[in-house]
This record gives sequence, C-alpha cells and structure tokens, in this order.
Amino acid sequence: MRRMLTAKLRDSSGVLNRFTGVLSRRQVNINSISVGPTEVAGISRVTVIIEVETLDEVEQITKQLNKLVDVVKVVDLSEGDHIERELMLVKLRAVGKDREEMKRMTDIFRGRIIDVTDKDYTVELTGTCSKLDAFLKAIDRTAILETVRTGASGIGRGDRVLKV
Repeated sequence: MRRMLTAKLRDSSGVLNRFTGVLSRRQVNINSISVGPTEVAGISRVTVIIEVETLDEVEQITKQLNKLVDVVKVVDLSEGDHIERELMLVKLRAVGKDREEMKRMTDIFRGRIIDVTDKDYTVELTGTCSKLDAFLKAIDRTAILETVRTGASGIGRGDRVLKV
C-alpha cells in the first residue's frame, strides 16, 4: 500500500542519509522524496512516498525514524485528510497541427505553457501523482521529449499541523 510519511528534521550533516537508511535497512523502496526548509530556521521537512505491505510495517518504520537523534517528528499523513501536490515539467514536441492539440491538453489539465520554441512547448503541471500520470497518458508518447518531476509534498488538512 502507498503511504505518505512526512518529518521535520534538524539541519545537520548526514541526517537525510540516516533517515533514508532506516527505510533501506527495512527494504522499503522510496517512490518519491521531497525536502525543503520550514518556517523554523534550522529545521527541514522531508516527505517520502513509500510502498509497504501492512500498517504494522508503517508503524514500526515511524517508531524507528522518531528514534533518530536529528528527527524532530515523523507522521503518516495517509492516516487522515491531507493535501498532496507534485510539480512536473514536461517538454513536448509541438509542430504544425500538434501545437494546438498540445495547448488544448495543457488547458484541460490546468497546466501552463512556460516556454515556447518553434518546435516544442515546455509545460508546467501541478497536482496529484495520478493527475500528472493521466496527463502523460493523454499525450501522444512520441511527443514527450523530456519529463522532470519533483516528488510529492503534502500537508494535513484543517487543524492537523506538524509542530516542532
């Protein structure tokens, strides 16, 4: 099952390596990882998407991660309501009659064309992983020149807050 874990970590050398090491030792594959600064100086937030067999496995992973010295707190966002977004940049071949079709598909998926040349468009899309995957499936595969994805980030809905 797919789970989204998020954690606040103290900024120190090797902390991300130790964090991912726990997952590696448990033979858990990381599908996506996103790291960035938070509203508190010296604290970063990491969000990982993992695939696990059982909820017990997620609980054990969370407990092990929370034991790490530089980990402030780890939570499983999948347990409750949360908002999830990912950014994708995709360069598409857009020549002749295909230009209008690429623009139309971008509009349907509420993307933005951020760069235009006489041969291609670079499109920016944000949304859930499934929305981005759906865009790629809707586009002619031969038109896709390059794809870059950030990995998912997430935040709890409403008053659900990960505090330091």
